[in-house]
Parts: sequence; structure tokens; C-alpha cells
Amino acid sequence: MLCYIYKSLKKEQTYLYIAKRDKFENVPKQLLTMFGKPELFMTFNLAGNKQLAIADIDKVREAMQKDGFYLQLPPPVTNELEVFKASKGIHDSD
Repeated sequence: MLCYIYKSLKKEQTYLYIAKRDKFENVPKQLLTMFGKPELFMTFNLAGNKQLAIADIDKVREAMQKDGFYLQLPPPVTNELEVFKASKGIHDSD
């Protein structure tokens, strides 16, 4: 099963997966408005053995079959200062 992956020019590290090239009928209009103009990033075979960099391929397949699209959002930003403080047992009230 091929899918077409589009990147958002408005939202960094945000990607939209669809089943047919340039066919966005299954994607809600509000989501497309927030996503901005989609730019084709790559074609990917969901039936193959390759893994995706960030998205879980099983979740992508499931969403594609159920909804006709999958939206990949950027990973959460890690606050390195808070991680450091927690590792040292430092609390803001100290």
C-alpha cells in the first residue's frame, strides 16, 4: 500500500499521509487550513519492511484505512533544564 507524504510549510516537522497523490478529500478542511499548502515530501510503501523515522507504521496503516489520512505532529520538545534539575533533585522552591 503506497502512501504519499506531504510536509507542511506552515508547521515545522508536521506531515500529512494520504493514499492517493494530491487527493485530499478525506482530510478535514479545517485541518488543511491549519496545515497550509501541502508540499509532496515522499512516497512510502506501507506494506514494505522499512520503518518510518518518527511515526509508528502500524498506527499510520490503521489511520489510513479508518480515516483515509494520517497526521504526524512534531515530537514534544524536551526541556533539558528540567531534566537536569530532576536528575539532581533540584526543585524550583529550593
